[in-house]
Amino acid sequence: MKLLILDAGHCLSLAFTRQANRRNDTELVIAQALTLTSEQLEEVAPDALIIPPLASPSNATPAMVESHAKAVESCLALCRHAGVPLVWCVSDELYEDGAELPIDEHVIPHPRDESLCRLIATGNRIRTDLPEHLIVRLGPLFALEGSEAWLAELIEQLLQGRSVRVAEDIVFCPISADAVAMALIGMLQQLSCSAAAWGAYHLAGIEPVSAYTFTSTVRTQLDTRLAGLGEKVALGDLKALNHHHDQPLRRVLNCQRVLDVYGVHQKLWRLELGRMLDTWCHAYQAREKSA
Repeated sequence: MKLLILDAGHCLSLAFTRQANRRNDTELVIAQALTLTSEQLEEVAPDALIIPPLASPSNATPAMVESHAKAVESCLALCRHAGVPLVWCVSDELYEDGAELPIDEHVIPHPRDESLCRLIATGNRIRTDLPEHLIVRLGPLFALEGSEAWLAELIEQLLQGRSVRVAEDIVFCPISADAVAMALIGMLQQLSCSAAAWGAYHLAGIEPVSAYTFTSTVRTQLDTRLAGLGEKVALGDLKALNHHHDQPLRRVLNCQRVLDVYGVHQKLWRLELGRMLDTWCHAYQAREKSA
């Protein structure tokens, strides 16, 4: 199976690279930009085109959102003409108001924010124009490298002793970029074997957590590991923010369908976080020894 993924520097593209390098059944081609030409698509002739998500679209400028949406729609037109399946990953922030119960895949978001509505319009075009598509709504991504790699940015802030301001009344299910890449490769392998299961799916971590608690866990585990290495680092502190004073906003995705259809089990974000921090500490210790 040959896959083409856009935006080479994105943390999800880098995660796909790691996963593909461990397999003998998946060839990965990476395009540098988020844009694509018909000549590029024809030359690669992939079994699927993958577009990484625009992280935090609710905080992005309208121009950024519009640029992303246009790029996706351009790829859609190319895929439709060439008969190539399209995989579009999108943030759970499209569910602007959240929900008390876990949100099912069939629930199409209806945000009020105009920028988020622009992305909904793009998703509707994909559903209408290209039957062979996956729209994959993701919990907040975290990774150690690449753009939109939340964990990498967080570690850097803490190491620099800067205060980290984060909401304690927004609840979601973080997921590692590695877990997403592994799941999507498995899903696309099944689809390449004639599994007729296109459509919308949710991928997120298992345990709902507030942004503040996730960040606090990162800080505590990082502090513990650095102490174990004999390093005395004054990490930055955390500042809790509250945006929803009546009750917390819950963006918890129901990921049952991806398990029922593809057998994809969601990964515990705490285990993925621990693995990544171990990897980071090994690299940190190697840098310190060579300095």
